[in-house]
Amino acid sequence: MKGGSRPVRPKTSIGFRAGRIAADGWSKLRPLRPTGKPASAVSTQPQGPSVVPRDPRLVDGPWTDLDGEAVLRAQRDAARLARESSRHSPGQVLLGRPAAELRALVSALGAPAYRAAQLRDGVLAGARSLEEVRGLPAALRAALRGAGVRTGRSTPRGAVTARDGTAKLLLQLADGRVVECVGIPEGPRLTVCVSSQVGCPMRCTFCATGKGGFARNLLPHEILDQVLAVGEHFGRRPSNVVFMGMGEPMLNLPSVLAALRALREDLGMGARHLTLSTVGVPGTLRQLAARRLQVTLAVSLHAPTQELRERIVPSARVYPLQALMADCTKYFEVSGRRVSFEYTLMAGVNDQPQHAIELTRLLRQHRSMRCHVNLIPWNAVDDAGAWMMGAWGFKSPSREAVEIFKSILEERRVPVSVRITRGLEAAAACGQLRNMYQKTPLQEFEVPA
Repeated sequence: MKGGSRPVRPKTSIGFRAGRIAADGWSKLRPLRPTGKPASAVSTQPQGPSVVPRDPRLVDGPWTDLDGEAVLRAQRDAARLARESSRHSPGQVLLGRPAAELRALVSALGAPAYRAAQLRDGVLAGARSLEEVRGLPAALRAALRGAGVRTGRSTPRGAVTARDGTAKLLLQLADGRVVECVGIPEGPRLTVCVSSQVGCPMRCTFCATGKGGFARNLLPHEILDQVLAVGEHFGRRPSNVVFMGMGEPMLNLPSVLAALRALREDLGMGARHLTLSTVGVPGTLRQLAARRLQVTLAVSLHAPTQELRERIVPSARVYPLQALMADCTKYFEVSGRRVSFEYTLMAGVNDQPQHAIELTRLLRQHRSMRCHVNLIPWNAVDDAGAWMMGAWGFKSPSREAVEIFKSILEERRVPVSVRITRGLEAAAACGQLRNMYQKTPLQEFEVPA
């Protein structure tokens, strides 16, 4: 296999300890603080496959060993999925499977090789069940069903649309979990914001998804399915895909790489129309650079100093800012691709002129790296940031503060732009991909065909 089609097994033992590389993982930081909450508190939360409860021992605030353990579990789960996928031939789903695996599937069932393309094209054309794939012989259809093969498509659970046309879709997966994806139309372009995990263990303070828990990683077909679902909702072909929805893509790197391959090979998307966003996971940027995929890398920076970033992004305590910047520089040197730094502006927290000056100093320390700063005015989330800012929580920055911040960067010749907030009414704007069913579970669901 070539490119992203070969599963990557992340090194789950890589981590950082108080500013230096540690060989024994994220969780070796310091003893957990007692929370005073009984372990039985878990059972009092809503139950069901659509609920993503947060471990009651996890509290807002500094990063702890428990956070590190959650991250390691996510990485180990991603590695397990990659191993099972590489061993499991012909596989249980059609969507996103490499052409060679589909040919092996139909060959094992005694069908000619051209049936593999027929299956792939049928699913990509919108077939949600084997019965909807046109032109299949009854014998092959029965053999596929007997082998437990299904299309891999999800079940739409609902959609909301904002006044600007942005739409958020709720999709139910085969195990009853639900994920969200967003379609952002802009002229001839249609950008899809996809999720890579059900929930997220990174716990960034301003992020709605991080306020819930982490359930599991998404499989490659579950990521690709979101792109198809948005295209079907809008009735046109998506032009761009950004991995900026629920979850930390770098914790699920094997599935993300497989999905990137499918987006290129099955949907014909150019690598430069694909953006991978990360808050930073030790060791993964170097793995990504080695793939030379030419996708756009967007790093969620959000602060110009280590102290401030630790307060906004708790995991920065085990992946220090300078280590992250060094890895970004190495990524640029290997890939030749400009790095985009996402900087969410929050009133009175990181949006002051001094912060802009400190940001330019940080970037000048790594001037060999071509980069671009994308300023994102923060969107209100009810319970985000209360631990850091007291009773009033985070607030959106004023338009004047955004313009001043931008002008300071421009005066110092830092490439910068401001992202226009889209989809706020649909709770689909950046940082607001919270699933309503984390609080209210789906009582019944049907396994997708």
